[in-house]
Amino acid sequence: MQQLLYIETVLKLSAGLVLVLLPLMACRVLGLPRPQSGLWPRLLGAVLIGLAGATYIEGSTNLHGLGMAGCAIINLVSVVVVLTLMALGGVGNTRRSKFSMALLALALMVLGILELAQL
Repeated sequence: MQQLLYIETVLKLSAGLVLVLLPLMACRVLGLPRPQSGLWPRLLGAVLIGLAGATYIEGSTNLHGLGMAGCAIINLVSVVVVLTLMALGGVGNTRRSKFSMALLALALMVLGILELAQL
């Protein structure tokens, strides 16, 4: 079981990193439809990295299931990626897009902190 969780962690982490760092190139190499911006592949990459962290926690502790710790990691990794995209200008040019992404980051951060407090 531990080996399976390790393999899953490595696969999700590597796929997530590729999508966060090289989203458009990954789409082109895999033959997937190329989006106009890398926002959505990067957000998927953030979720995969968060899932890799959650899977790692499950394999390295006595916790069963992803639970609160796993949810907190997924949310906090997503916050980091969203804030990085906002800082680099990759979320759109309109005030509405920047506001909605900032609101998403804030909601995920609050949720992640509340989940960590429950541990």
